[in-house]
Amino acid sequence: MIEEMVSGGHSVTIFFYNPNIHPRAEYEIRKAENKRYAAELGIAFVDADYDVDEFHRRARGLEFEPERGRRCSMCFDMRMDVTAEYASQHGFDCFTTTNATSRWKDMKQVNASGLQAAAKHGFRPYYWVYDWQTDGMTARKYRINAEQRFYKQ
Repeated sequence: MIEEMVSGGHSVTIFFYNPNIHPRAEYEIRKAENKRYAAELGIAFVDADYDVDEFHRRARGLEFEPERGRRCSMCFDMRMDVTAEYASQHGFDCFTTTNATSRWKDMKQVNASGLQAAAKHGFRPYYWVYDWQTDGMTARKYRINAEQRFYKQ
């Protein structure tokens, strides 16, 4: 996804906001991998807060929700809201998420959160809806993961 955007001439910034990742050591490993990749591609990296207390507050009562359930919606909403806020304050034209590339996530659920977050800011920035799971993107993602030797949980 990121390489596709860069090769398409887009100015890309990785905004790392993932208070849902636990434990903290796991979060730090993933953050380091993203920073390394951003440096290799020569793109900006923004390290947002690890607001785990707010995540836990919002997740209370949703602990036993299934994958793609209400807890996922809450998590996407929280992260998209913070991303859209940052993008709006810093003059970005659009934002999207790597969650849109995951075969484990419901793309409609992910996109609904992104569009809702963009709407809160008058669609400035707009949320980039794109089917990142087609046109060989999934295979490309796995190839890049192997080439980069990205950490896997």
